[in-house]
Amino acid sequence: MILRQFLHHDPVGISYLLGCGGQSAAAVIDPVGDPAHYLSAAEQNGMAIRYVIDTHLHADHVSAGRRLAEAAGAPYVLFADAAAAGPFKGVRDGDVLELGNVAVEVLHTPGHTPEHISLLVTDGTRAAEPWFVLTGHTLMVGDLGRTELAASAEEGARTLFRTIARLKSLPDYVEVLPGAFSGSVCGRRLSGKPTSTIGFERRHNQAFRIDDEEAFVAAMLIEIPEPPAQAAELRAVNSGFTAAAA
Repeated sequence: MILRQFLHHDPVGISYLLGCGGQSAAAVIDPVGDPAHYLSAAEQNGMAIRYVIDTHLHADHVSAGRRLAEAAGAPYVLFADAAAAGPFKGVRDGDVLELGNVAVEVLHTPGHTPEHISLLVTDGTRAAEPWFVLTGHTLMVGDLGRTELAASAEEGARTLFRTIARLKSLPDYVEVLPGAFSGSVCGRRLSGKPTSTIGFERRHNQAFRIDDEEAFVAAMLIEIPEPPAQAAELRAVNSGFTAAAA
């Protein structure tokens, strides 16, 4: 297993390169910035990028996903029902992307956005059990992501409640690798530590540990972070409906 984490500060976010070193197959998740950084990292680890995946249509930065996919000659991956223009490989809940001995299972985890996916990763050379889950802006260290683009904030919170019930079903030892950390506007009490486990978040993440739906909805409607000023424009660019500014 090869795993590289890229921490970004403007905007605040986390990208990942992961895959099977033995069979030289990698995926890049939620790339930000210059595609050359990820191409170089893959080359340094003797890997070819087989997939470029965005966990959701971002609204706080222009994704590098499509540009990286084109440069790498790899499919650009989104949830199949994403409201996006332009070519992409659509995946659905339960689909598995194979990277040599590494398997990446798609989990549809809506709530932050309707098309949000998480990625449950297993390294077959270590065990048949999942090792970690990339949770994007759904479950982060210390909080859950702000709900976006629902008919109402309450509807989004109820959707997120169903999503986190599924994440809670994962074993406590599964590591949580989120898409953001403290400083991001996508959560309220985010930690500066960019990794955790399902078990630690179950015990100490105030929103994640609420098991009653009404109490959860009430909690998620308090102190909702303001979205970025250009959120609609950025999402339109990342959806492929408008071109990025030069």
